[in-house]
Amino acid sequence: MMVVLLGATTLVLVAVAPWVLSAAAGGKNLKSPQKVEVDIIDDNFILRWNRSDESVGNVTFSFDYQKTGMDNWIKLSGCQNITSTKCNFSSLKLNVYEEIKLRIRAEKENTSSWYEVDSFTPFRKAQIGPPEVHLEAEDKAIVIHISPGTKDSVMWALDGLSFTYSLVIWKNSSGVEERIENIYSRHKIYKLSPETTYCLKVKAALLTSWKIGVYSPVHCIKTTVENELPPPENIEVSVQNQNYVLKWDYTYANMTFQVQWLHAFLKRNPGNHLYKWKQIPDCENVKTTQCVFPQNVFQKGIYLLRVQASDGNNTSFWSEEIKFDTEIQAFLLPPVFNIRSLSDSFHIYIGAPKQSGNTPVIQDYPLIYEIIFWENTSNAERKIIEKKTDVTVPNLKPLTVYCVKARAHTMDEKLNKSSVFSDAVCEKTKPGNTSKIWLIVGICIALFALPFVIYAAKVFLRCINYVFFPSLKPSSSIDEYFSEQPLKNLLLSTSEEQIEKCFIIENISTIATVEETNQTDEDHKKYSSQTSQDSGNYSNEDESESKTSEELQLVLDS
Repeated sequence: MMVVLLGATTLVLVAVAPWVLSAAAGGKNLKSPQKVEVDIIDDNFILRWNRSDESVGNVTFSFDYQKTGMDNWIKLSGCQNITSTKCNFSSLKLNVYEEIKLRIRAEKENTSSWYEVDSFTPFRKAQIGPPEVHLEAEDKAIVIHISPGTKDSVMWALDGLSFTYSLVIWKNSSGVEERIENIYSRHKIYKLSPETTYCLKVKAALLTSWKIGVYSPVHCIKTTVENELPPPENIEVSVQNQNYVLKWDYTYANMTFQVQWLHAFLKRNPGNHLYKWKQIPDCENVKTTQCVFPQNVFQKGIYLLRVQASDGNNTSFWSEEIKFDTEIQAFLLPPVFNIRSLSDSFHIYIGAPKQSGNTPVIQDYPLIYEIIFWENTSNAERKIIEKKTDVTVPNLKPLTVYCVKARAHTMDEKLNKSSVFSDAVCEKTKPGNTSKIWLIVGICIALFALPFVIYAAKVFLRCINYVFFPSLKPSSSIDEYFSEQPLKNLLLSTSEEQIEKCFIIENISTIATVEETNQTDEDHKKYSSQTSQDSGNYSNEDESESKTSEELQLVLDS
């Protein structure tokens, strides 16, 4: 029994011995690190992660990285054999717009498996750090100088001029915050109280990339004692003829003023630009609260203007800077147009006015047009609003004089400009379409009825000819009786020839025999019977013929 137990114990010791030796040597399997985070602020690249097993000591961590298109992994400089759970690899020269991939493992006597981090693009993952802030105090204002937190930044090299800034300011004694958005790298906060401490913090943003930075540390400063001379106020610019007129308000009389200007885009540039302000001609040592200068002093653009007062011994702080946009100050000229009249409408064609002289004219802005028209004999006006430059004015009266005038308005609410009305143009509408329609209808009817008119005319002419101009052709009985051509000619001869015919018939009757007389009588009866059936349309007998017939009848009877 003792031998058996001893043998079993020996087997157990032999089986367990490899595990015990491994544990004693610290050869326990290591787990991969978890929850790796990549923090990029400006040009600082920070990696953070969690340990998988806190009980295992003396463990180090190492990172590899891989660029897009690479098959092999490269050791990440600055992140090899790290004993903590944080490392900085800012020294690595990377293309911030190129995607990369990272992996990490734990190391001791042996190593854990690799834990891969999702690929990322540094620029997209980067955050904007807190900007640097420098403050200057005046009696009623604070001047703020802002610059990006990382100078010569690789991350923001293409966006250095695109930063905008916002701040939060409050009186140190009250703590009531006031937020001011979208300020330039050099900004002045006005209308503060003298000898008062104000605190503020600033953050940057890249609106084009939808990136918002973190706030800077809080900065506090106390305003100075109130200055003896206040700065000018309520500065305005207007246009008169070919000049700009700059006006302002000031409390004291007998003062001297000067006016300076600056390109507005320079405000976006970090750094000091005080020396870039320039004097406006004709606006130096001005004794009145206005100055006039020609428009050609400024090219098209946006400028900043400021005014300072002086009494010879004392000088005020500069006034609040106002923005001066040459396009906003420019004129919107009235439109020019042509009219084409119809019977019941006008077609109006609107064109851009021609610029004359150096007068600044608003251009390249969408416009709408206000058109007013009325009858020349009436004061009742009608209005049309159109965006098109080809406008139809409907519902007009034919042969009526109408007058038209128009003006333009900008569609940009910020610009908000309107021109004066153009000169009125009067035009008479054309005749109505009714007479034309009736004329066309009449022509169509005439063309349609023409064949019937021609046919009716032919029938009418036939009737006239039949009644007043009968045919001279003898009837068939007469033509048969006078078969010989000379006798036919006699029947168709004039009245004088018919008289000669009667004499011829009389001579024949005196020399004829009794038989001939009888025969003639029979023929005469036959002829009389035939002619009695005739319509008489072919009779040409007159009074002479009647007398001859009577004489012939007497001869036959005898």
